[in-house]
Amino acid sequence: MSERRERVVLASVVFVVLLAQVLLYPGIDTLVVALGAGFVLDASMWFLAAEFAAFVAFAGVWGAVSDRTGRRVPYIVGGAVAGSALYAALAWLPTVTSISFATILLLRALQGAATIAAFSLSMTMLMDLSGGHGKNMGAAGIAIGSGTALGAPLGGQLYGVSPTLPLYVASGLFLLVALLSALVTDRAPAGDGGRLRRAARRLGETPELAIPYAFGFIDRLTAGFFALVGTLYFREAFGLSPGETGLVLALFFAPFALLQYPFGVLSDSVGRTAPIAAGSALYGLAVVGVGLAPTVELAGVGMVVVGVIGALMAPATMALVTDLVGERGRATAMAGFNAAGSLGFLTGILVGGFVAGEFGYLAAFLVAGGGEIALALLALPRLLALELPTEERPTR
Repeated sequence: MSERRERVVLASVVFVVLLAQVLLYPGIDTLVVALGAGFVLDASMWFLAAEFAAFVAFAGVWGAVSDRTGRRVPYIVGGAVAGSALYAALAWLPTVTSISFATILLLRALQGAATIAAFSLSMTMLMDLSGGHGKNMGAAGIAIGSGTALGAPLGGQLYGVSPTLPLYVASGLFLLVALLSALVTDRAPAGDGGRLRRAARRLGETPELAIPYAFGFIDRLTAGFFALVGTLYFREAFGLSPGETGLVLALFFAPFALLQYPFGVLSDSVGRTAPIAAGSALYGLAVVGVGLAPTVELAGVGMVVVGVIGALMAPATMALVTDLVGERGRATAMAGFNAAGSLGFLTGILVGGFVAGEFGYLAAFLVAGGGEIALALLALPRLLALELPTEERPTR
């Protein structure tokens, strides 16, 4: 299979993983009730947080194991099969036995640990391809955005049939991930046979990775915020159904998807600094604008703006990770980036959920947007001062 076709297949894997994940978001409040939860906001928060806590905990483990053994595909396939079984278990077990919500959260965390293997390592396999880091990460970005853009409205429609149907569909989609992954040539560099901490030490030798990690954290914090607080806000403030909420979320994810590939190619020409700096200057303000919008129509316009800005930043940030590391450290470096992003998503869920519950939705939007601006201001000077290795500079 040619590298061009492998790029398409790997992007398809990333797309399907994100599609399955986002199916659950538009009606998360109805899902947790169906799974036996009592308090909607708290239960929704912890159900989403359990998955992303596992992402943070296991992204580095899978990346280090992959770099150590010089293999990617077996871990992607294994993670996809395990994820499929766990998604199905989440939907099926509460119907046949008395199961506590704490046990549901444990299953959710295990599902997250399996999911991050498929997600992070498939993105690493895109990094293994030639053709330009911006192009490869643009392909990953458009797959991420497309999966989330389609997952939100599709999930909303599935909730109209049954509150647990999105879990069953996600289970089937993960079997598709396993099949697609098995078709791709494993191009991972040969493992060095070292211990896991040797791979982690490699990150310590490249402190500049803290820069894209920080911006990855910022980017995903907003996604986590909208997955929980944004969803519940649109449901309550504007009286939207799960299907309508999915469409509003898609207003963010559609431009986020469609523009990532061209913006990724653009970053290969103009460099990573300009897209990241321009995006970070406006991102938090756009988030606050959504919370201040008096009508659902204006909120929708704000969601489109957030999506465009996110699409400008995301592929350049991911490509910067590839620019900064050698080929033997790619899985570990990308795992670190995904862990930082997952930590941002988790922070968006927990902080947003806490503030919304204690002080209301407007306060939550102000905290999320203000936090974005503050973090961007702290990280931006180091980005502007960054010098890429000569051989890794984007070509003009």
